[in-house]
Amino acid sequence: MDDIEEIRKLKARYFRFLDAQDWENYALIFAPDVVFDTSGAGGEKITGRGPFVEYVSNLGIVQSIHQGHMPEIELTGDTTASGVWSLEDYNIYVDGSQSHGWGHYLETYEKIDGRWYIKTSSLSYLRMERSGEAAPMIAGVERTRHLRGMRPAG
Repeated sequence: MDDIEEIRKLKARYFRFLDAQDWENYALIFAPDVVFDTSGAGGEKITGRGPFVEYVSNLGIVQSIHQGHMPEIELTGDTTASGVWSLEDYNIYVDGSQSHGWGHYLETYEKIDGRWYIKTSSLSYLRMERSGEAAPMIAGVERTRHLRGMRPAG
């Protein structure tokens, strides 16, 4: 199977394991030294597979639905690649609040011992609607500069 298809499958497992709260298998899709930046989504920048999975598993999400669309994947070397994914997610939290968001993941991938892993990921939202809020968060032109050009940077 070609590398681009393997990366697509990797990201599909990312979404499936996240929504299933299968933290053991979720951890296995990341490089050990993964850097995951959720600051563009109101979160944190976290380094390391274990710390990132611990962070996500403690967000207090009861149910999530994540979908990734329209991947732009580019091989940048024999064992490296980059990608941009459009995203839609819906989350229900333990306190009963809900969020619905649309945005992007900007990622890099690394092939280690013949297997692809997520090496870096940066999550940002174009729009986020939260229950109980008067108005949705809308990114606007200034907060979308990182998405411009042929090779967006995370």
